[in-house]
Amino acid sequence: MHIAPYDNKNSPIVDVNDATVPLNYFNIVKLKKGQAFEYSVPGFETCIVPATGSIDVNVEGFKAADLGGRGVDVWDGDPEGVYVPTAAKAELVCMSDEAEIFVAGAKFDKVLDAFAVRNDELDLVQYGSDDTKTHRKIKHILGQKQADKVGRLLVSELYTVGQGGWSGFPSHKHDTDRLPLETRHDETYNFRFRPNYGSGVQMLQREDNEPGDAYHIVDGSTICLDSGYHPCAVLPGYEMYYFTILGGLSQRSLVQYFQPTHEAQLETIPGIKDMIAKFK
Repeated sequence: MHIAPYDNKNSPIVDVNDATVPLNYFNIVKLKKGQAFEYSVPGFETCIVPATGSIDVNVEGFKAADLGGRGVDVWDGDPEGVYVPTAAKAELVCMSDEAEIFVAGAKFDKVLDAFAVRNDELDLVQYGSDDTKTHRKIKHILGQKQADKVGRLLVSELYTVGQGGWSGFPSHKHDTDRLPLETRHDETYNFRFRPNYGSGVQMLQREDNEPGDAYHIVDGSTICLDSGYHPCAVLPGYEMYYFTILGGLSQRSLVQYFQPTHEAQLETIPGIKDMIAKFK
């Protein structure tokens, strides 16, 4: 499902019990200097990630000062985040002139401890190649390094490297719990483009070798993925970024099932197997 950009007025874009991705939660919060925002999401663990600007965060006594710090857009530096335990109250205060903040969530009942992820604690992955049109960079905020401190939530930022090309290829899905072949993970994206008038396409193919759907994605588009194979692409001449939320039904580690028709392409893309191993 494609949700076109709109002014959500700091209300969830993907709320609890969403019909398409019930395991996910997503909000975009926009603040000006000195403004504060509070939230609590019963039944969901969350992660606060400033897209731009700096904020102070207080999670029931756990404090993280000057979180973020990127300038004009998501290409202007590395991300930082704060993990917020299930149902905990989080307060965000804008310290820069303005800030745009992503709040990602996954359904999870157990209450863990809050913690911060600074930019020197990210898990960075780069793979693919210009020749295969699959060159991209991933910045895991809640990734493998935080595996023992998080319940079911994976949070990452994905960038195309260069201009134009594919992401999420070879086509894969993760909509059914059938270990060891696949896990059920709902997934939500928010896209950005540089320059911001760039655009791309999100494919969604329900069955191998059957026609599927395609969505025209623009700067600020949100995509909710419940089932099916889902590669995406950016137009030549533009760079693409997407904020990625994964919430597992029964476990945190993601097991992707690659589309049989295209599975052989795994052997043609440099570094892709190392990338796959990081979603844990």
